[in-house]
Amino acid sequence: MLLILRLLSRGFGAVEPKIEERINQLSKTQLESLAEALLDFSSQADVIRRLEDI
Repeated sequence: MLLILRLLSRGFGAVEPKIEERINQLSKTQLESLAEALLDFSSQADVIRRLEDI
């Protein structure tokens, strides 16, 4: 989880608190899925859309 937050911060700037909170609630399987999807994101909006699908 921490690595995902660091990568998001590095790629898109400060992570919005609502995104961080949602990521903290994910299961291990969901975190792995999100980590794989990180390569396809071009903005925090992509992250939000993905989190809504999980």
